[in-house]
Amino acid sequence: MAQGRLLSQGVGKRLRGPFVRPVQAFYNGGVTTPILQINSGQLISKIQLWARELGFSQIGVAGVDLTSSEAGLSAWLAHGFHGDMGYMASHGLKRARPAELVPGTVSVITARMDYLPASTAPDWQTVELNRLNHPTEAIVSVYARGRDYHKVLRARLQKLSDRIADWIGPFGHRVFTDSAPVLEAELAARSGQGWRGKHTLLLSREAGSTFFLGEIYIDLALPLSEPVAAHCGSCNACIDICPTQAIVAPHRLDARRCISYLTIEHAGPIPLEFRPLIGNRIYGCDDCQLICPWNKFAQRSALPDFDERQGLAGSQLATLFAWTEEAFLRFTEGSPIRRIGHERWLRNIAVALGNARSSATPTEDQALRATLATRAEHPSEGVREHVAWALSL
Repeated sequence: MAQGRLLSQGVGKRLRGPFVRPVQAFYNGGVTTPILQINSGQLISKIQLWARELGFSQIGVAGVDLTSSEAGLSAWLAHGFHGDMGYMASHGLKRARPAELVPGTVSVITARMDYLPASTAPDWQTVELNRLNHPTEAIVSVYARGRDYHKVLRARLQKLSDRIADWIGPFGHRVFTDSAPVLEAELAARSGQGWRGKHTLLLSREAGSTFFLGEIYIDLALPLSEPVAAHCGSCNACIDICPTQAIVAPHRLDARRCISYLTIEHAGPIPLEFRPLIGNRIYGCDDCQLICPWNKFAQRSALPDFDERQGLAGSQLATLFAWTEEAFLRFTEGSPIRRIGHERWLRNIAVALGNARSSATPTEDQALRATLATRAEHPSEGVREHVAWALSL
């Protein structure tokens, strides 16, 4: 949830890859049978140590009984709040049933990894919000300015699993990070990583919400971490600031209205009523996190993987709109942005260029129109339609 984008933390994506099976002695008709005595407290301490060495900030352990989450998940899907993301419904209630998703699972290790670059300024929330006052500057969500977190977390979770295996012997496990039908935020909340904020993201008193989540489903019964109390109180800042009012009620998000969904997950035309509200955001939206008081405690990452790539912070819309597909692929190699493709990239920037025209001087507007005109005959009907809309304003 991804915590970086609003959609990434609540419910994961498609199921990929096989479950890593342990040696036969670990299973007896699907029931875990330990082949050696393990001091669980000592093992947890080891896991926490190894995790920190690998760049994780916190480790927790959750159980597999998420029955109390099933009604809420079913209602969310029934309302169509998942939009075009059909994969969120394709596995049904397996999201809330870890032992059905990966048979043999007894516990879930949850991991938190902070993503703010080490060079992030103390007043970073104000800095980022101020970007909205510069309509011709392209805004890319903070989490997406570095390396693709899927790759970073997945590799490090597997290394953590390997270290556990080196210490206790082979065990059944499978790693996830926003890549399967997993209730990531719910598991993280139940394992003491934080509480669910009104924007649906996980919040921590020590780290705000600027972190990624990952999980290791395991066939070992480990002591569960204690959940923490919620601390949002009467604050509704995230609800009030949302440009499209996507947070339709506390703890309930309509993804179809969310700018992160519209600029990343949604492949078709952006609905007309939301285009002016997108402003100069071309990939994701951080507003609900930028306004959150708890993010004054946001932690900087110790990993260089999440440092900002050149061109993804502070660039002009016109500069990014001029990228050819070859340039787009080159500049976004290893980035989460690459998966939306060049056409959706141009679609998003065309909307932002149209919005920039509303506050432009005549000279500036002439330049913006000239920039848009360079894509007026683009082979993609979707790009042409959004360019035409931007020119018609």
